Amino acid sequence: MQAIKTIQSTFVPLNIENVDTDQIIPARFLKGTTKDGFGKNLFRDWRYTNDDEQKPKANFVLNQTQYNGKILVAGKNFGCGSSREHAAWAISDAGFKVVISSFFADIFKSNALNNGLLPITVSENFLKEIFEQTNNATLTVDLEKQTICIDEIKKLETFEINSYKKTCLLNGYDDIDYLLGLKSEIEAFEKQYM
Repeated sequence: MQAIKTIQSTFVPLNIENVDTDQIIPARFLKGTTKDGFGKNLFRDWRYTNDDEQKPKANFVLNQTQYNGKILVAGKNFGCGSSREHAAWAISDAGFKVVISSFFADIFKSNALNNGLLPITVSENFLKEIFEQTNNATLTVDLEKQTICIDEIKKLETFEINSYKKTCLLNGYDDIDYLLGLKSEIEAFEKQYM
């Protein structure tokens, strides 16, 4: 996984509430066993007409060239529904490093953190202010300080994150990498009891 420390980026505003994992990545695309290739099917049924990649729906935000960046900003209750890890894979594979909402489903949030995608829960008022920004507005996420800033209006809010997952994201570790990083400490502990 890639380390996440500070990200300053424009964002894609998906101002829709109750986005479930089947909307994020439809079940018919869950055949892969590696994380690659899921990004092209992110929000597939909202992005394309009749399941044809050649006919994008012009009114969907991911098909509008003025919106881009490493941050996806979504409405309340993002990632609800089934517990498919592929939803986090699809968002990451599409180039997003951060997802912001005022509420995440617990399983989605856990899957995101386990796959190097930072889910940030903000207040509903702060989320509303993000959605009110212009096309080229930027957000700055500082994982170390646990802050997010709407750069144009200099509005800052803090966010919570599990300290273990924060350490993993800051260092680009998955759970195995984290344990391997403790190898010398584990070996020293074992020597005490040999």
